[in-house]
Amino acid sequence: MRTRIDASKLELTETIVNIRRVAKTVKGGRNMRFSVTVVVGDGAGHVGIGLGKSQEIPEAVRKATEDAKKKLIYVPTVGTTVPHQITGVFGAGRVLIMPAAPGTGVIAGSSVRTVLEAAGVKDVRAKSLGSSNTGNMALATLVGLKNLTTLEEVAKRRGKTPEEILG
Repeated sequence: MRTRIDASKLELTETIVNIRRVAKTVKGGRNMRFSVTVVVGDGAGHVGIGLGKSQEIPEAVRKATEDAKKKLIYVPTVGTTVPHQITGVFGAGRVLIMPAAPGTGVIAGSSVRTVLEAAGVKDVRAKSLGSSNTGNMALATLVGLKNLTTLEEVAKRRGKTPEEILG
């Protein structure tokens, strides 16, 4: 378990991924609310996703931002890209994240691009497999980024030097 990241020490930017109007049917009719998904990131390896629900959109955005700040993760990078290829899975949403050469930019669609840019990854390719639900794709991207490991972490875990692992 990684330690919790203190959001107050970071300069975070927030981006709204999607706003949905959701309804709950109750005795008196339909109860309308707004569900908002927000991505926060500092562009330097920290990113989080939050969900907020309220009767007004600004209140839902505030709740989602608070939630995202609680769920911040650190994304390890090698230069301007990710250390290795990985598939993130959340529900039916699957996102394949692949390293790319410097100068490639962020090649990804919709909410996946938002998450990768908020994390500060400059050169990366991503492909959405499965669900096109923006919330699930964003969360699948976050799961993929959370599971990334660097060569140094693997070497430390195995009790070897990075040179021994590379061969």
